[in-house]
Amino acid sequence: MLQDKIFKLKGKVMHYVWGGYKFIPHLIGVENAEHKPYAEYWMGAHPLAPSVLETSEGDILLNDCINKNASRFLGEKVQKQFAELPYLFKVQDVKDMLSIQVHPSKAEAEKGFAAEEAAGIPANAPNRNYKDKNHKPEVLVALSEFWLLHGFLEESLLKKVLESVPEFNGFISIFENEGYKGLYRYVMEMPQDELNKLVMSLILREIERKKNNELIKTEPGWWAAKLFEDPANTGNIDRGIFSIYFFNIVKVLPGEAVFQGAGIPHAYLEGQTMELMANSDNVLRGGLTPKHIDIPELIKHTSFEGIVPNIMKGEDLGNGEKNYPCPAEDFGISKIELAAGQSCNGSASSFEIIVLIEGELQLNGSNDLALKKGEAAGILPGEAYQISAATNMLAYKAFVPN
Repeated sequence: MLQDKIFKLKGKVMHYVWGGYKFIPHLIGVENAEHKPYAEYWMGAHPLAPSVLETSEGDILLNDCINKNASRFLGEKVQKQFAELPYLFKVQDVKDMLSIQVHPSKAEAEKGFAAEEAAGIPANAPNRNYKDKNHKPEVLVALSEFWLLHGFLEESLLKKVLESVPEFNGFISIFENEGYKGLYRYVMEMPQDELNKLVMSLILREIERKKNNELIKTEPGWWAAKLFEDPANTGNIDRGIFSIYFFNIVKVLPGEAVFQGAGIPHAYLEGQTMELMANSDNVLRGGLTPKHIDIPELIKHTSFEGIVPNIMKGEDLGNGEKNYPCPAEDFGISKIELAAGQSCNGSASSFEIIVLIEGELQLNGSNDLALKKGEAAGILPGEAYQISAATNMLAYKAFVPN
């Protein structure tokens, strides 16, 4: 029986093609001599890449610890409610745009999963929409200047786009008569050859404007040009081109956060973040990807309304900690920023993961642990602890709210 309640936690690197080459290797202190893309660093108990706890009995997979002693590692409330660690914590480095995504609600995920199971669609089939029965809310907190698409533009702004882009003028009456849903369905169902003819002139124009430094990142043309500068992308045009113009382009500064709830279409464009999400692989895609796109299912679960993105600055809890309140029972996230010599106290009500982004710290509880940049700790429920900053430090904490 493991006596310790504070453990060093080692995550797993995911080498997706859209990842950067330097940020994560530099953070976790590894060489990248092979020049592999380091897209994400996962911390949690996801079966695809569970974290490892360093213990007195050697390295043990976190999901094995949970399976063998769930009440001790999850706490009774989380065990009863979720029967697993309900979140996945990630460091992300986005070099190239990710796919446009919509996540279903929990109720819809349960229905979709049951229907695909009944239809006998294999779990690993490329046309499978629902990999599990869970929803997938997620929150990002920027580690650098970060850019994303998030929700549809408000009506007046979208109308301005349709009027100012000559290739989109024909969509004005559709939007006026059929609203967001009619417009989005029209462009998503447009025959590929018609789409190619319609937007090729727009793409070539935006590439030229970007080359001449006539565009900035707040403009959709900048991202359209970035996407299609590679000639490999200009065969059959990806219909995600429309979302780049129809969605809010959001700039998030370090320490600011954005929550993505069910139904909100979004895509990460560029930069580094902490991301915290419910433990699910359910993604309905809307473009910027060669992967399966199920347009009827996507439209069924998309929120068709204009929104003003909510960029959270964090609520000050005192002692150098800021919380980013999210409307999700599965997870919570806070930032801990201390100057050298400062300290703060914590008490874990669930399994907590603390990852150190900058500096060095000391964790003192029923046992002690020192962390340096890029290292993480797993803390068991019920453990009271103190964080002391050996140098100026920045850390992020994931937990399950009370």
